[in-house]
Amino acid sequence: MSRARVFGLLVCLAFLPGPRAEAAGPAHIAIIAPGYAEPFWQSVLQGALRAARDFDVTISFDAPGSGPTADGQAAMVSAALAENPAALCIDALDGAKIIPLLQKAHKAKIPVIGFGSGVDSPLVVSTAATDNSAAAALAANKMAALLGGAGTVGVIVRDRATRSGIDRRDGFLSEMKKRYPGIRIAGTGYSGGDPQAAADLAAAMVKADADLSGLFCGDEDSAAGILKVVQELGLAGRLVVVGFDSGQAQVDAIRGGLMAGAVTQDPVRIGYKTVEAAVDILNGRRVPRRIDTGFHWYDRTNLDDPAIAVLLHP
Repeated sequence: MSRARVFGLLVCLAFLPGPRAEAAGPAHIAIIAPGYAEPFWQSVLQGALRAARDFDVTISFDAPGSGPTADGQAAMVSAALAENPAALCIDALDGAKIIPLLQKAHKAKIPVIGFGSGVDSPLVVSTAATDNSAAAALAANKMAALLGGAGTVGVIVRDRATRSGIDRRDGFLSEMKKRYPGIRIAGTGYSGGDPQAAADLAAAMVKADADLSGLFCGDEDSAAGILKVVQELGLAGRLVVVGFDSGQAQVDAIRGGLMAGAVTQDPVRIGYKTVEAAVDILNGRRVPRRIDTGFHWYDRTNLDDPAIAVLLHP
C-alpha cells in the first residue's frame, strides 16, 4: 500500500459531516491523481480537504508512488471502484487505460469527475481544470514580447497522451502561428516527465540551431532539465526561457534570472472545485462540462505578491 493510499484512508476518517445542510451527507468521494508527493499535488489535496470540510463529505486521495505508471494508476481506480464510492474523480496518466474503468463506473451509477488533465470521454460529467490552451497562449505572448516579436523558439512538453500536454503544446504553437509571423518554431520535444530527457532535448535543440533564442517548457520536470542546460552552457541572458507551473527550480530560476517567467495554475482551487462539482452532481445540480480554475503569469516583478506567492511551491 502506497503512502498516498494510507494518507487517503486517514483523510476519510478525519473529516466528519459539518454544518452544511444542503451537502451530500457522509458520501465518500474517491480521488485518483497522477502524483502525490510533489508540492502541486499536495496543494490539490489541500483544496480537496477544504471542500470536504465545507460540503460534509469524506474523501480518499490516491496516486501512484515513485515512478508513476498508467498501469499502477488504473489499478488504483479499479480498487477505488470496488469500494463503491459515491463519486470518482480522476486525472488520468493515460486516458485509454482508464476508459474501461469509466464504463464500469457508469454501469454502477458512479459519476465521474475529471480534474487536471482529466479524461477525454463522454462518460466524464465535468472536469475542473486549468484552461491549458489559454494559459499556454499567455506564455506565447509573454515569450514573443520578450523576444521583440522575432526569433527562433523550441518547445518541450511532457507528452502527447494527456489532455494537458496536448493543450499546452497546441495552445503555445497556435498563438505563435496566429500572431507572431516573425517567430519560427525550431521543433517540439517530449520529455515524458523526465528532467534528464528534457535536458537532452534542450541540448540537442541548442546544438542544432545556432539561432535558437527561446525555449518554452510545458511542465515542472521539463523546466528542471532545460534550466540545467541553460546553466551548464552559460546561456542565461542569451536564451529566453518561459515555463509552466511553479516548482522550486522555476521559482529559483526566475529569482536568479535564468528563466524569464512562467504560468502557474491554481492547484488549491482545482482540488476544491473538483470536490464541489462531485457534491453538486450527487445533489442533482447541473454542472458545466468544464470548470475553469484559473491561471496566472509570474516573474521577478510579482513573485512576492501575496496573491501569487500562495500559488507557488518552492
